[in-house]
Amino acid sequence: MSLLTAFHRQCQRAPDHIAFAEGQRRFSYAQVKQQASVLGAYLAQRNIQGQRVVIALERGIDAAVAIISALGAGACYIPLDTKNPPSRLNFIVNDAAPHCVIGKGACPEWLETPDLWLNIDQPPPAQAADWPLTIANEETLAAILYTSGSTGAPKGVALSHRAMRNFADWASCTFAIGAGDRIASLAPFHFDLSVFDLFSSLSAGAAVHFVPTGLTLSPSRLTAWLSDQRISVFYTVPSLLGFIALKGSLADNALPDLKTILFAGEVFPTPQLKKLCELLPNVDFYNLYGPTETNVCCYWPVERDRLHDDQAVPIGMPACGAVLSVDATTGELRVKSANNLSGYWQHGRLTPPALSDDEFYATGDKVSLNERGEYCYHGRLDRMLKCSGYRVEPAEIESVIMTCPAVSSCAVTGIPDSASGRRPAAALVLKPGATLNDVVKTAKQRLPAYMHPCKFIVLESLPCLSNGKTDYQTLQQQLENS
Repeated sequence: MSLLTAFHRQCQRAPDHIAFAEGQRRFSYAQVKQQASVLGAYLAQRNIQGQRVVIALERGIDAAVAIISALGAGACYIPLDTKNPPSRLNFIVNDAAPHCVIGKGACPEWLETPDLWLNIDQPPPAQAADWPLTIANEETLAAILYTSGSTGAPKGVALSHRAMRNFADWASCTFAIGAGDRIASLAPFHFDLSVFDLFSSLSAGAAVHFVPTGLTLSPSRLTAWLSDQRISVFYTVPSLLGFIALKGSLADNALPDLKTILFAGEVFPTPQLKKLCELLPNVDFYNLYGPTETNVCCYWPVERDRLHDDQAVPIGMPACGAVLSVDATTGELRVKSANNLSGYWQHGRLTPPALSDDEFYATGDKVSLNERGEYCYHGRLDRMLKCSGYRVEPAEIESVIMTCPAVSSCAVTGIPDSASGRRPAAALVLKPGATLNDVVKTAKQRLPAYMHPCKFIVLESLPCLSNGKTDYQTLQQQLENS
């Protein structure tokens, strides 16, 4: 079975039911399939099966149709964050070695290989071709999601049809998604939360409503939109939900159609979650946990009477049929699941994941079991940060900053941020005559906005441990106190 099997079943069952809503645009399931088949037939005609297709479109109907087209043609989709700096976009395209890049309008200046560009508004005419193709092997890659990499460059997490379908089916069943539901799609397609928005929704015959760009900056407007669209299910990050609880005017609009809120990507401070639960007394809340490599492997249905300000929210029990184990020495959570990645895409080929002999994936997260047998999260064992749900590797930021001629040495760590959990902050040793402005300019030109350091300090030398390695604990204190 492919990731699209359930979608095609819904197209047969209820072809006139709304699949996508964006602004004034409405696409029924039949219209989505028809639109996807036009582009999909062209891709299939070009023997794209088993190849990779980059999606350079903003979150919305066009991008969703392009993704369905690529999957139906037997290809693997790679969504880009088109707001990223050109150097990062080109790195991903070159690393992915795609068959084509699907976008809108003229080829953008950042794309170094214009021959790859395919305008979704003007696909070349295609002869009759089979679409969708039958995916005979569920281990065929369906998506590659690029995340921040610890080696100093983005890395592509390769996910199979098996992995993505296992999660999509589990979520639609566990959260009782049905044809009457309206799902708010806010997560960009390069973010793993979007797998639920697209595929759990479409497999259940629900309608996906794309949240207009910019509404997250105005919680009261976002709340009004959720109400106007009669949204029933919303999956997003805790930092946004905390913002909504604070400034979303929920006391005046309790969102009567909303039945389920799912949150993931970062720790939800318990006082903020309690406040939101009080404002939305009829909504069921679920904490979902898992890195991109496993998607959701743990979940906790929120029990309101167990929310105490001095206690963290549990990540709960195994999800999606996952088998979990905890390293007795380090407390690291290890995951064996049908959701698990196929490997990392690097330099145009698939590199097998670093799994243990018993096929467990090591998450790098420290956990424990509470007295109820629920898993509780205690942070990272390495330096990786989570910022508003995004994974941020300090080593990648350090690598970019060190390309600046003004910098002699650099170290990046995380400092607390009330809005987004932890934000990267940088300590620098500058070369004589250099200024901090040169460094800030380099960071803004080459890093996504969520990876920009929130603070810079200039030191004569970086603090070191007795073994000569950077003393990140001391560095963090200096950054927090500066």
